[in-house]
Amino acid sequence: MAAIDTRNDQRTAARAIDLQQLRLAVIACDYGSFRRAAEALSIKHTAFSRAIGQLEYLLGTSLFERSSGGIKPTLVGRAVLRIARLILEQVDMLVATGRSGGRGDTGHIVIGFYTSMSTGNLRATIGEFKKLLPQLELVTVERSRSRLMTALRNGTVDVVVSPGRQQSKDTRTLLLWSERILISLPQNHCLASREIIYWTDLRNEKILLSEYDPGREFEDLLISKLVLLDDRPKVERHDVSRGIIKSLTSMGMGLSLVMESDIGASFAGLVYRELQDGAGPSRVDFYAHWRDDNENPALKRFLSLLAERYPSPPPAFVE
Repeated sequence: MAAIDTRNDQRTAARAIDLQQLRLAVIACDYGSFRRAAEALSIKHTAFSRAIGQLEYLLGTSLFERSSGGIKPTLVGRAVLRIARLILEQVDMLVATGRSGGRGDTGHIVIGFYTSMSTGNLRATIGEFKKLLPQLELVTVERSRSRLMTALRNGTVDVVVSPGRQQSKDTRTLLLWSERILISLPQNHCLASREIIYWTDLRNEKILLSEYDPGREFEDLLISKLVLLDDRPKVERHDVSRGIIKSLTSMGMGLSLVMESDIGASFAGLVYRELQDGAGPSRVDFYAHWRDDNENPALKRFLSLLAERYPSPPPAFVE
């Protein structure tokens, strides 16, 4: 009976939480202060604090540690805020999709990705597709792997282009191209004088990885190339974007792994070198993922273009 009551309490609390409370909590976290966040939104500080307090009451936990210097998320708060951001992004995507569909446009497609578009095949493909269908409304969405696959399943994204194949009974996949894995390092680093760097050269280095995609593929590569634990570099994970990882690398805080499509965006103090083992460069395959029951004509045109541009076996990276 107690377990049933607990589930009922959880459902009641879930129904009572509104999106505004989640937005305020996320904004408060970004500003590091209830007062500054309230001022930015032009609402009363007391009303802002009361809304956060109500959210904490419904969740049954404190989201922030309060002090005279401001606020910072608790351990539970960080987890809750991460989920809140996901919820809000999905709602925003839902609204954008609904509005675009209601305008009676000639066509609409949402392409999701979690790789760079600074250069390479994805950039070239989207550019060509837009030239072929200039009246088409084309929306690009950059999110993490899990968020994009969720959006694909619920229909708010038409197709996801990503490194690595995501197995799912609800989706189909198409092998596209492959990209080399490169190492980025400060221009004054001792390895920067080499044109080619080997995986074994990383033994005594520190590798900076983003908690977001494609960090998982990079870490798997490190393990596969350097099987012995003593041969592996120290891996340091950061809850930041790939761009921030580049900034940290340029500051000399470590080295980082990137794909070819990342090198189109130059970064002061940073250089890229080819990373090899005894068999040559290391590569990662890219795939397109889509729902088989998606009848969007624009999606079918895009898939036709992909099949035409990237016949099997996949071509190498294009600058």
